[in-house]
Amino acid sequence: MDFGLSDEQRMIVETTRAFVETELMPHELEVERSGVLRDELRLELQGKAIEAGLYAANMPEEVGGAGLDTLSWLLYEKELGKTSYALHWNTVCRPSNILMACEGEQRDRYLLPAVRGERHDCQALTEPGAGSDLRGMKTSARADGDDFILNGTKHFISHADTADFAIVWVATGEEDSPRGRRALITAFLVDKGTPGFTVREGYRNVSHRGYPNSILEFDDCRLPKGQILGELHKGFEVAGQWLGATRLQVASTCLGRAERALALATEYAAQRRQFGQQIGKFQGVSFKLADMATELKAAELLTREAAWKYDQGTVTEADMAMAKLKATEALAMIADEAIQIHGGMGLMDELPLERIWRDARVERIWEGTSEIQRHIISREMLRPLGG
Repeated sequence: MDFGLSDEQRMIVETTRAFVETELMPHELEVERSGVLRDELRLELQGKAIEAGLYAANMPEEVGGAGLDTLSWLLYEKELGKTSYALHWNTVCRPSNILMACEGEQRDRYLLPAVRGERHDCQALTEPGAGSDLRGMKTSARADGDDFILNGTKHFISHADTADFAIVWVATGEEDSPRGRRALITAFLVDKGTPGFTVREGYRNVSHRGYPNSILEFDDCRLPKGQILGELHKGFEVAGQWLGATRLQVASTCLGRAERALALATEYAAQRRQFGQQIGKFQGVSFKLADMATELKAAELLTREAAWKYDQGTVTEADMAMAKLKATEALAMIADEAIQIHGGMGLMDELPLERIWRDARVERIWEGTSEIQRHIISREMLRPLGG
């Protein structure tokens, strides 16, 4: 594994960093204080992202994306992660890779317009009674002739407010398993405006202001079978093929915020003077900086190794779980210590640290909790021994 970056990768990092610092960061305070990313600002920044060549960089070249390898994509995600989700996710859009499962007419209706920035998707998995246990979902679809009738509720659905369609995961049957009967899952493409499909305002959230969650309700929502993404009952197979790197994406955006928090803490420790010297010379501060830097480096190495293995075709679920676990927990620790080094000023919204600290909390929950990541890691360790 080569730890150096290619010229192309350095260019990706520099271009993305410049866009974040010039176009996105100046709007952070407005979004944080208002809790809203104005539609006109969102559309303006989307246009600039497309012009800069940063839009849909996660998608393959054959459909109009940048076709980045996994490590290059994650370097790009790390730079975007230095600003708020409201700004980087809603303006520098990355359509879900699962849209690559679109076939026939679906490519022209969903995949290609999403890559061009003409339509936007959201993922609808989580339910009030089914978070980590997706097989326990209650939202269902029953066959009715050539159609399916969807009923149920999804919640905590990110950017559903601005999405044009949802990728909705529902139970479409049952099968036997060693642990008893379990749901068969199917993914459907559901357009906004479809009768029986309602998007409602979600919950007020301590993390990611301006990036709201929504509640999706399905009440006898009728869909033709042509809206199935992939195959009937094969939703988990579709997810496994296209969504595996999502945990690495979360890890990378966390690395970006952790790096920003550490840089602010280091600069402050060098400038702030108490008792006649820089506070960075006191062990109580210098040891914090050393621990923060070490945690960040460990998280980055785990993430880069997993990215490299992903492109080699050798990555395991445990590799990606380790990266997500370490990066999210390192961010929590670094954000907290950065505030401690700044003292009371660290909690004021004139600095981004209190936002980074608040936003860090959700990272250990969504896309698989830290406990789920530990379960995945230990399961992979025990399986060869019959566990």
